[in-house]
Amino acid sequence: MNIKAVVWDIDDTLFDYTTADRTGMRAHLAVDGLLHGYESVEQALARWKELTSLHWRRYAAGEGDWEATRRDRVRDFLGEPLLTDAEADDWFERYIAHYERAWALFPDVLPVLDALAASHRHAVLSNSSLPVQERKLRTLGVWDRFETVLCAEQLGVHKPAAEAFHAACEALELPPHEVAYVGDHPEIDGRGAADAGLLSVWIDRGGAYATVEPPAGPHRIATLAELPAILGTDSRFGAPSTFG
Repeated sequence: MNIKAVVWDIDDTLFDYTTADRTGMRAHLAVDGLLHGYESVEQALARWKELTSLHWRRYAAGEGDWEATRRDRVRDFLGEPLLTDAEADDWFERYIAHYERAWALFPDVLPVLDALAASHRHAVLSNSSLPVQERKLRTLGVWDRFETVLCAEQLGVHKPAAEAFHAACEALELPPHEVAYVGDHPEIDGRGAADAGLLSVWIDRGGAYATVEPPAGPHRIATLAELPAILGTDSRFGAPSTFG
């Protein structure tokens, strides 16, 4: 195995999206007094998560652009279908202010990027939008760690389609078997990358997919500290897998 580059997912792989989203929405609910219609903060947070997944699937299926599906998510959450685009955007921007204050990398990210900096090239492939992810990576101080950042909205194709993974390989001018992909979703990232011919690494941090039966193909790790060993890198940073 001669892996020359690592392509990374962002949300819930490098960036702790789940914690930032919950923290930001909790603060937004408190400041804007938005709990009418919900029995508790937890119920409201669960509904927001449900709608985020629903409207992301619509976006991935081509049923609306990034801004339109985001506005529909706000309308559904508030139960106000007649909310104007401007009103939905204003509500979302107030949420974003709280959300961004909670942004953070996972603690294992910088150590693994440092450990692999000399041995591997690095890129990003995300199912999001480039302006959204560029702002995130710059704010978190890691934008310059990656040769290229590819996002589905600009590519016109989403993971788990093989074409998305192959676009990242083409940008690096490497064949798929010389590229590893690291992501948090067992199917979209894990199986998708494996089916596309990349070395697939599914990072299972014990979150939403912890009880999912792992798909055939990807390596499964619990921390990025395990990644160098999978890549065959001679580094004491690596650790034995807890999953076997």
